[in-house]
Amino acid sequence: MALREATTEDIPALHAIRMAVRENVLRNPGLVTENDYVRYLTTDGKGWLFEEGGEIKGFAIVNTRAHEVWALFVHPDAEGRGIGRRLHDVMLEWYFEYFEDTLRLGTAPNTRAERFYIRKGWKNQGIKLNGEIKFTMSITDYEKM
Repeated sequence: MALREATTEDIPALHAIRMAVRENVLRNPGLVTENDYVRYLTTDGKGWLFEEGGEIKGFAIVNTRAHEVWALFVHPDAEGRGIGRRLHDVMLEWYFEYFEDTLRLGTAPNTRAERFYIRKGWKNQGIKLNGEIKFTMSITDYEKM
């Protein structure tokens, strides 16, 4: 079991996980393109993945231009094993080492993801126009974790 930085070569596996999730399902797959992955893994962000037995089980990507979590997903077959927590923690550790800007993310209400982010100390900032909950994590909140 290993965490490592994600590369553009991992994009097919990352996207397969994104399309396999049971919560925060991407209703329009055209909204997430290969170019998005490339941009956020190279010039406008950074990503990590969790690998086990040669298979990618989850990934996290932060968009450093918009200061938001672009993706944090675990394959449904690997849920409940702490993979999301490990990806989350390495992503935040890296982000707040290099940035002081508040980090944002959106997730569907009444989901395991919502409960996860609350437990991890993210602050609920209300509902976005698309119906997702807007969460924020400031550097001060991060340092209290």
